Amino acid sequence: MEYRFKMQLGNWFQIEKIIRNLESIQNFIVVSLCFGLFCVMIIRLGDMFVSLLHPLEFQRVTSDILFILILVELFRLLIIYLQQQRISVGVAVEVSIVSALREIILRGVLEISSSQMIGVCSFLTVLGLLLLVRAWMSRIYDRPMSSPVESAKPEK
Repeated sequence: MEYRFKMQLGNWFQIEKIIRNLESIQNFIVVSLCFGLFCVMIIRLGDMFVSLLHPLEFQRVTSDILFILILVELFRLLIIYLQQQRISVGVAVEVSIVSALREIILRGVLEISSSQMIGVCSFLTVLGLLLLVRAWMSRIYDRPMSSPVESAKPEK
C-alpha cells in the first residue's frame, strides 16, 4: 500500500519533470554568471590598460592582474560545472590561494599585523595540503590529474 501511495504521489507531482526544470533553471543562472563574469573581466582589463597610461603603480597593476586571473579561474569553475554538473575542488582551492595572495599584495606585507600574517599562512598551508591530498587521492584511485575540461572531451 505504501509503495502504491509513493507511486501515485510521484506521478501526481511528476518529480523527474520538476527536477529537470530546476536543473535547467540552475544552468541558466550559471550561464548568466558566466556572461556577467566575462563582462567584468573585459571592463577590468580595459581599466588596467588605461591605468598603465598613468605613472606606474606596481601594487595596483599587480592587484588588477591577479583580480583578472581570479575572475578567469571562477569562469573556468563555472564552465566545468556546466560540463560535468560538479564543482572542481582543485580549481576552487587555486582560486582561494590566488585571492589570499592578492589581498597580501594589495595591503603590502609590511602593513599586515603578525597575527593576521599567521592566520593567512595557516590558511595557505591548509589549502596547499588540500591540493596535495587531491593529488594523492588521484594517484590512489589511478585517475589522471588532468583538468576536468580535458577529461570531458571525447576521445578520437
